[in-house]
Amino acid sequence: MGRCHTNVLLSLSCQSRHPKQTCTFWFMHILTEDPAKCSCSVNTPTKTRGVGAGKAADLTYWEGAARMIASVSKSSKIVIEKSTVPVKTAEAIEKVLRRNCSDPAVHFEILSNPEFLAEGTAMADLEKPDRVLIGGKETESGARAVKVLKSVYEHWIPEERILCANLWSAELSKLTANAFLAQRISSINSISALCEATGADVQQVAHSIGTDSRVGPKFLSASVGFGGSCFQKDILNLVYICEMLGLKQVAEYWHSVVLINDYQKQRFVERIIDAMFNTISGKKIAILGFAFKKDTGDTRETPALDVCKGLLGDNARLNIFDPKVTREQIFTDLATPKFEWDHPGRSKQPQKTDSVTVCDDPYEACNDAHGLAVLTEWDEFKTYDYERIYNTMMKPAFIFDGRNLLDHDKLREIGFIVYALGKPLDPFIQKAYS
Repeated sequence: MGRCHTNVLLSLSCQSRHPKQTCTFWFMHILTEDPAKCSCSVNTPTKTRGVGAGKAADLTYWEGAARMIASVSKSSKIVIEKSTVPVKTAEAIEKVLRRNCSDPAVHFEILSNPEFLAEGTAMADLEKPDRVLIGGKETESGARAVKVLKSVYEHWIPEERILCANLWSAELSKLTANAFLAQRISSINSISALCEATGADVQQVAHSIGTDSRVGPKFLSASVGFGGSCFQKDILNLVYICEMLGLKQVAEYWHSVVLINDYQKQRFVERIIDAMFNTISGKKIAILGFAFKKDTGDTRETPALDVCKGLLGDNARLNIFDPKVTREQIFTDLATPKFEWDHPGRSKQPQKTDSVTVCDDPYEACNDAHGLAVLTEWDEFKTYDYERIYNTMMKPAFIFDGRNLLDHDKLREIGFIVYALGKPLDPFIQKAYS
């Protein structure tokens, strides 16, 4: 990677939620006392109270960063949005910057340069991105600012992968990119319910769809639901923007993506309860996987959380195992109200409960369990000795595969009653679903 001869201030408000993980935050270094460019990446959580609660983005941290930049600026700046923000945020930030800078000669030019980094592959995505998007005002000074930032990326990224757009298009592109990815997941998850009702196999349907070059195979794996810090938050933000602009039908369309995701998680819980003779009170259920996806310890908006809460609501006892998520994190998540996880200033204390045991070993988690639910697609789950697990479980022993990860035919040969999401139902439990 070429050396970047630029003066950049990184304003970053992030905190590690997983003490056993080492997190590296990289973009550019402070090179001078009063840099010419400020790259700002701060939390934009969903509001939990007031107007827009549950949908709108909370821009408190962004506004605070803007006020800080303005208060210390002695020369003109290019301020670069790295956070995912609502469209037109740059307009509001520019007003805050102008009103809080004591020197009228200082000029601020706002650029939108959203990140398209995926959890677990962020460094690779940064070094070899599909594209870099830079948005600026359609003015002479805006064009100059875009050119300056573009020159930084050109040190290691081919010019054809650097896309330039107007400011509002760039801000909206990040929201809609996440919305489109989540939409694909909810689409195939909705079809998984139809597959179960008709005897079709959702993996075969997804493969057939994915071989169409107009569609492609990515994000077509049916699962218990999507999670992560971005998808739901950004879709709800998009919904709120549409509602405020009077676009009711558009808002309802995108809100349905979230509703299907919630439906899928609740449907999975109900499948477990129905299969286990309509009662799980006092029964031990092993939970394999708590992170929102494999190869990360991130639990933000993990579907496992809602599934666990749903099972606990029916008085189940849970043994939870995840190879990366800490005991403290699991108990904290179970005690944290919805949308509060992304507010770094708010205290979150783990609250242990007698109904939940966090295990250090998967075989310990499955011992004396009535059922086993796979909620994260960790590769190691495929390597376990399921005959050993079967022998230690209560009978009939149930497996509920929320990721279609395991070898279901082999599990049935061992003796398990298997529920595989979106696949033809096991005859043992088929009556419960008819």
